[in-house]
Amino acid sequence: MTDSTLTTTTAPAGPPAPPARTDGRLRTYARLGKLDVYDYYLGTFIALSAVVPLAGALTGRTAALFGVFLVGQVLLLMAMTAFDDVTGFRDGSDITNYGPDHPLRNVRRKPLVAGTLTVPEALRFAWTCAVLAAALFAVTALLAPHRPAWTAIGLVVLWAVTLQYSYGVKLSYHGFQEVYLVALGFALVVLPYGMVTGRATGFLLVQAVLFGFGPLMFGVYSNTNDVDGDRAVGRPTVAALVSERGNARFIGALSLAEFLTIAAASATGIAPRWFVLLMLPASLLRLRQYLLGFRSGDIMRARRTGFAVHRLGVVLMCVANPLAAALA
Repeated sequence: MTDSTLTTTTAPAGPPAPPARTDGRLRTYARLGKLDVYDYYLGTFIALSAVVPLAGALTGRTAALFGVFLVGQVLLLMAMTAFDDVTGFRDGSDITNYGPDHPLRNVRRKPLVAGTLTVPEALRFAWTCAVLAAALFAVTALLAPHRPAWTAIGLVVLWAVTLQYSYGVKLSYHGFQEVYLVALGFALVVLPYGMVTGRATGFLLVQAVLFGFGPLMFGVYSNTNDVDGDRAVGRPTVAALVSERGNARFIGALSLAEFLTIAAASATGIAPRWFVLLMLPASLLRLRQYLLGFRSGDIMRARRTGFAVHRLGVVLMCVANPLAAALA
């Protein structure tokens, strides 16, 4: 990637002209909450696939728990992304990243930049989603057949910290973005499982880490594409802090670390011996993602491939859990 530069004779580009309000309000708010990016919601199904083989674990009550937790996390993440858009609009980074110099980014996905929503409307939406998420997390806790302290604390921390991603204390503006993405995915897998079973197995913890790697590994490609806007507002992603070569090495190291996590879990017996082979299609697709981004130079296509890797990995882990129970 090359940085966009301005000469003394070139006026900085402003935000794109607002389009006519042709979309329905529900669709506009769905775009604000990024409801079409459902990848974090898939962690619930990994936990569910680990619960189903356990005798007597899946009852009407626990099924309701999974359902309520899923809706709660959808609302919470919609609040998070809405707050993120408000911050990105206010500091100008979204105007830079979705402006005319970046035609591959769909400005309609940013209703504030596109002019289809105002900041007060976005904030009302975000806080409404956050309050409803808190209420549903409370219901989830009441439905839980097991209530170890770490799950109760985890629900509170999950709600509070998620809202601070780029709003409030703005964690992602203080160098915690990459760690945050993995931790969020980890929590969304272990919390529902812990509330149903009262524990977390080593194999499930490995899967939770791998699930968190999914959003991280399309997030770092987004950061690579958005480096100009992030540097302009002082958002310290790794891509914004290091050179292009350093960023490529960092993402390569993350890709390798993901595979080594799988391999080490299989080698040590934390995961079944065949787990590394089962996950191999996702690992090979991860390699293709890296080559697309840093050999072919197609960062946005590599980012899209990251979604495919994540979704394939979820499917394979959902297969692994009942298979491990059947072969035990």
